[in-house]
Amino acid sequence: MTADVEISAGDGVQVLRLTRPAKKNALTSAMYGELCEAFDRGDNDREIAAHVIIGAGGAFTAGNDLGDFLATAQGTGDLSANVRRFVYTLPMIRKPLIAAVDGVAIGVGTTMLFHCDLVYATPASTFATPFLNLGLIPEAGSSLLMPRRMGYARAFEMLALGETFSAEQAMQAGFVNKVVASANLEETALDAARRLASKPPEALAMTRNLMRGSPVEILQHIDKEVIAFRERLASPEAIEAFTAFFEKRPPKFL
Repeated sequence: MTADVEISAGDGVQVLRLTRPAKKNALTSAMYGELCEAFDRGDNDREIAAHVIIGAGGAFTAGNDLGDFLATAQGTGDLSANVRRFVYTLPMIRKPLIAAVDGVAIGVGTTMLFHCDLVYATPASTFATPFLNLGLIPEAGSSLLMPRRMGYARAFEMLALGETFSAEQAMQAGFVNKVVASANLEETALDAARRLASKPPEALAMTRNLMRGSPVEILQHIDKEVIAFRERLASPEAIEAFTAFFEKRPPKFL
């Protein structure tokens, strides 16, 4: 267990709360592992009908902790096991997953939303996938799911150009369901989860499975991303990008 993820349950809903606000809920290896364990427990608990993931302190998540990325790139850390487990877990979650986003959703903070069934956000929310800026490539199946959901042009804006989307832009792009006031965010997400929990569970599961289809294609695509991501993480471009970030200077790629 880690103090950076709080797990609670009630009314048929499991709530996964990211509680590392000093770091904008950036995800560490331990946090990835705890989230995977929680999804697995919830999926196998007959009392749980839906998952809700939410951030604390006015941030959803700043994505992967860049310190862990740099340590892994330099060969002094091993982030890969729990990150791999997380991205392979996302398309396999069997019960509805709802995200409540307030503040920054960066990197995997955005890409995980494409595995969610419902996403609610506040006007203060921003969405960014700066993988290319870090010398990396997209992950969590996003290079497949984002163009499919948003269209190629808007997905390219985020994944390659590195544009940050507002909550309204995200809703227009089709990966946020509704923009609500910050004070109403958590209750909006919980209300939707409770409504799902009141549905006939077998019919809900069958409906969701028919809509989402087989995860095989997504998992095969994640295989390709994982291989490429691992290569990029050890590349001179990535090491320079991480080093420049911590030294607060522009990276030099040439």
